[in-house]
Amino acid sequence: MPWYKRLRWRLIGSQFLVALVGVSIMMLATRVIIINMAPVVIRPLLETLIQNPGNLLQTEADLIIAFRNAVLFSVLFAALGAIVAGVFSSVLLWGTIINPLRQVADSSQRIADGRFDERVTVPESSGVAMAQLVTSFNQMTATLEEVEQQRVALLGNIAHELRTPLTGLKGYLEGLLDGLFPANEETFAWMTQEVDRLGRLVDDIQYLSRIESGQFKLDFQKVDVGQLVQRVTAQLGFQAQSKQIDLQVLPFRQPVLALADADRAAQILINLVGNAIRYTPEGGTVRVRVTVADNFAEICVEDDGIGIPAEALPLLFERFYRVDQSRSRTSGGTGIGLTISRHLVWAMGGELTAVSDGPNQGSCFTFTLPLA
Repeated sequence: MPWYKRLRWRLIGSQFLVALVGVSIMMLATRVIIINMAPVVIRPLLETLIQNPGNLLQTEADLIIAFRNAVLFSVLFAALGAIVAGVFSSVLLWGTIINPLRQVADSSQRIADGRFDERVTVPESSGVAMAQLVTSFNQMTATLEEVEQQRVALLGNIAHELRTPLTGLKGYLEGLLDGLFPANEETFAWMTQEVDRLGRLVDDIQYLSRIESGQFKLDFQKVDVGQLVQRVTAQLGFQAQSKQIDLQVLPFRQPVLALADADRAAQILINLVGNAIRYTPEGGTVRVRVTVADNFAEICVEDDGIGIPAEALPLLFERFYRVDQSRSRTSGGTGIGLTISRHLVWAMGGELTAVSDGPNQGSCFTFTLPLA
């Protein structure tokens, strides 16, 4: 941006204009008034002095008074001109700077009252600096509006997710009271399952809240990524075998040491591998691969399962988002696992991404950790 378009120099220039106009008007007025008044005031005094040379002192005093009055009139006229110039400059300043700032202040108050759809518009004559300020302000209000929409959607999702197990529990209790369900071990096992599901959801919501607010501590240490992968795949091996899924760990050439929290990294990998097993049909394959790129360890979990539609990829890590509602509910997911995983990866200085060629084409989730 050119220097003369910056707000700082526009303010300095406006004040300099007021001073310049004032001085110019004073010099012009003094010259014009004194020149015009001199013949009118001085000539009679000089004629009096010529006719009466002995009255020199009185004539000198009269000349001084006449000169003082002319200068005083000139100064007053110049001050009036400077005031007019100052008012004109202030009006310009009000239209280009003060008025947009007042609009921003008024909009800020309305935003504080909950009107997040508020926007500010300014004329192009306000300059580049003011336009940048207003643009940033409008971007902030748009972000606040989006956050408010997400908050409302989150409350709705939480209420919906809590209602599902509560409805199931209520149904079981009413069935017991009406004698529709027998009070046996199987009925109580179903009720316990719903209570556990409700507890997992509450725990996940509380855990995600702590992560997003930064109220948890990471224990950074050197982590052997290969050993981490072997431990997690061994832990989930029985789950894969029960679905006749081939869980593979692709070999890597040398040990890879990452700087991370070992427990959190294992939690992320368990979630990704568990999801891959859950959404891969029987007889499928899940592969875990470790590579190194750009000072980061990359852990990729890929499968040949149900895949992810292209329109779902940008929403995949949002709270409670489900690509397939029926599959997620029957498998017992809370819809927050990927959100938690991404925030944990961010906290450790990495990134979590997902790619898929579409439905029934499998998917690949990759998260990175900085090398030790």
